[in-house]
Amino acid sequence: MQKPIDGRRHGMVDYATVATTAAAPRALGFPRQAENLAYGLAAAYLGLSLLTDYPLSAKKAVPFKGHGATEVMLGLALPFLPRLLGFENDRRARNFFLGLTALTAVTALLTDWNAPDADQAHQDVRVRLNKPRTQEGRNLGQPEMANA
Repeated sequence: MQKPIDGRRHGMVDYATVATTAAAPRALGFPRQAENLAYGLAAAYLGLSLLTDYPLSAKKAVPFKGHGATEVMLGLALPFLPRLLGFENDRRARNFFLGLTALTAVTALLTDWNAPDADQAHQDVRVRLNKPRTQEGRNLGQPEMANA
């Protein structure tokens, strides 16, 4: 099965997740522990996204597969955090983090972690278009010299 999420789309999901996670505490009225967790996760997601080797990052320092492994580990921890941090009885906060768990799992499952970077693919096309073509060993990009 071909997975529909490449690096560019995954980046879009990541930045939307950052914005949503940062806005949720005020919008939904989280208790202090859930608020701190949401802001911490938003900051961590933003940092990871800005440093991941995919088209929408600022610096390509974290391999895309490493980004995926980090998200999987985070996704495994997320459902336990409301209980561990003592806000499991706050339905809005608990359900937000369970929803974030589901989003993380679905995104990880639908992401093609081996997809070529879209920016790299565009650069490869530019390189091929600018490369002089050869025919029978002659470089067609430069004039031929007459045999003397």
